[in-house]
Amino acid sequence: MRGLFALALLALAAASPAPPLGPVVDAAVAKGFEGVVLTGDAREVSFERAVGVADRATGRAHRVGDRWPWASVTKQVVATLVMQEVEQGRLTLETPLARALPAFKGPTAAQVTIRQLLQHVSGLPDPSATPEDANGVEAFYRTPLDPSAATGFCAGPGATAPSGKFLYNNCDYLVLGAVLERSSSKPLAQLIAERTRLPLTLPADAVGFPTPQRGYLDGSKPAPLVRLATFGAAGALIGRPRDLLAFDRALLANRLLTQPARDVLWKGDPKLGYEALGQWSFPAKLAGCAGPVQVIERQGDIAGIQVRNYIAPATGRILIVFTNRADVDFGQLWQGKGLGYDLASAAFCA
Repeated sequence: MRGLFALALLALAAASPAPPLGPVVDAAVAKGFEGVVLTGDAREVSFERAVGVADRATGRAHRVGDRWPWASVTKQVVATLVMQEVEQGRLTLETPLARALPAFKGPTAAQVTIRQLLQHVSGLPDPSATPEDANGVEAFYRTPLDPSAATGFCAGPGATAPSGKFLYNNCDYLVLGAVLERSSSKPLAQLIAERTRLPLTLPADAVGFPTPQRGYLDGSKPAPLVRLATFGAAGALIGRPRDLLAFDRALLANRLLTQPARDVLWKGDPKLGYEALGQWSFPAKLAGCAGPVQVIERQGDIAGIQVRNYIAPATGRILIVFTNRADVDFGQLWQGKGLGYDLASAAFCA
């Protein structure tokens, strides 16, 4: 979502009528989509459908109430908790890491700020750069959980000095999880439960997911398993699609943050591909809408499971998609094509 982002938006053709969501989902299923699609607003759930098989070995079908790994949507929750700490005066976005987490002894601790962690411009080490095993899983996510990873591995030599260059990596949010625990004096799992009031969980250290889903690379080949707990504040949350809907509703209703704090959370930076804090915020030209629609987007993928969380603040509409197929091509909304674009157009513009 960088580079020619703005030019691509301007180059999109005029919006065409958007089809209803049901036929869009039917067309996706015909192409192999399996999972859950959910849309709603503050008042109601307007569409909810589970399709396909959660686990080939057992033949278990997807169900709308199943719990799923949220993958990097976890970062969206963590960023909200960080902004709560900012509102309460225990942190600022410009607080240096050396002050926010004194146990972090990395070489750039005095330079890296909370904002830089939230926007992936810190230059910290990247767990995904650790050596891969024969299945393509990085060593960091196959070895037993290291509770001190935020101040250990993540405090090692960084990829770069913090320079404002976007470099996506999970250490940013592993460190933010440790910052939150120090700032709030509570374990992260407890903090999430208390602040969101949702039945979200962080898993124990075990290989695989404590959920019904198994991720598949191409619909038949199982994705290699990881230790979900090692993703921590960067991607380990587990919850139901309706829990994510409730979280989005709470953000829209300013129950988790005041409006000014939420505005900061959702302010996309064009220089960083419209990245905001823990999510992206950008104008999307969708089919069926008279003009560009401001969309808050958070994507996630982990071991064959993909998540999409889209919010249209102007209308209060929400679209949530989970699939256990790694080969489902969502595309990008700003490109004006792909499954994500088709679903968002139907959910927000039909």
